[in-house]
Amino acid sequence: MGSDLKIPRDELVARATRSSGAGGQHVNKTSSRIQLSWDVAASPSLNDAQRERLLRKLASRLTADGVLTISVSDTRSQHRNREIAEERLSEVVNAALVVPKKRKATRPTRAAKEKRLDAKKLHSKKKQNRRADTLD
Repeated sequence: MGSDLKIPRDELVARATRSSGAGGQHVNKTSSRIQLSWDVAASPSLNDAQRERLLRKLASRLTADGVLTISVSDTRSQHRNREIAEERLSEVVNAALVVPKKRKATRPTRAAKEKRLDAKKLHSKKKQNRRADTLD
């Protein structure tokens, strides 16, 4: 379900800001950090099931308006940071859209039950033998 979703670039809002941290004069002069935002709540490229699932799964990462924001300042290049931000956004969205398989209830086999009971008997016997030795 998640792999068929394509987010059009015109739905993404990119903002370049100054990076924090080390970097000297370069950091002080350039806006290489990218904040990529995508409005999940109002995106026309999602169907209702996908939107509901994303809003539920990504609730902790969304703003109150339902906007997902990814910030990247990994490299000194604004262009490369935008590419990384788009990749991360894609990974986050696709991971949230994956529907886990339903668990099928299973029962232990007769052999497994007998093995477990035999192990319990052995353990019990071991404890009894220890007790009997201390009474002598």
